[in-house]
Amino acid sequence: MTARIHPSAVIEEGAQIGDGCTVGPFCHVGPEVTLAAGVTLKSHVVVTGQTTIGEDTEVFPFAVIGEIPQDLKFSGEKTRLEIGARNRIREHVTMNTGTKGGGGLTRVGDDGLFMAGCHIAHDVQVGNRVIVVNNAALAGHCVIEDDVIIGGLSGVHQWVRIGRGAIIGAVTMVTNDVIPYGLVQADRGRLDGLNLVGLKRKGVNRSDITALRAAFQMLAQGEGAFQDRARRLGEETDSEYVHHIVDFILGDTGRSFLTPG
Repeated sequence: MTARIHPSAVIEEGAQIGDGCTVGPFCHVGPEVTLAAGVTLKSHVVVTGQTTIGEDTEVFPFAVIGEIPQDLKFSGEKTRLEIGARNRIREHVTMNTGTKGGGGLTRVGDDGLFMAGCHIAHDVQVGNRVIVVNNAALAGHCVIEDDVIIGGLSGVHQWVRIGRGAIIGAVTMVTNDVIPYGLVQADRGRLDGLNLVGLKRKGVNRSDITALRAAFQMLAQGEGAFQDRARRLGEETDSEYVHHIVDFILGDTGRSFLTPG
């Protein structure tokens, strides 16, 4: 095995350490942990529970990964945490395993950046290329789709969904679902427009951005209930990006939506 393990690290029997891993000083790796090839635990990292960390992920000092949920209903059942490839998990980040009532699995996708002190709670589903900024917290059962940015010191209420490409400003409390490509800010979370900067940086065609702007106006000012406006949008547009919004609004949810003012 080509892994490099510091003499002060504790690797419990049963843990699987992939080729090229680095486990630094004073780390603790539990017996049901799997580290894929190239994972780096810097120092003083705890990885426990039924936890899998994907290849080339880097975990910084004092992160605690795979501990039991912060849920009083949790009674010791076997649940899991799956983390994808090439993530950067910074200092003091916490990620918990799932609960029986939430499906038993917390999942984090690939290529994410989880900045210092942020929290990923039980049964959360995080997509790819997600950025969670310092000291932000995702409560249980949230769904965070691909390419979302969540600003520092923000909180996302349990069961909330945040659609792909959305951005949440700093120091924001999000208590309702956020449509794809939405821009949310203010202390209680107000849908203030579209993440136009993010769309342009991704090279989205001008025609799609124009269609998204028109769709946002229709959702804000059209007739009928919010879901009725979304259905009409789906019938009237050929834009893949607008259809992402329509499908999200018409999808299954336990929360209401942040709607355009």
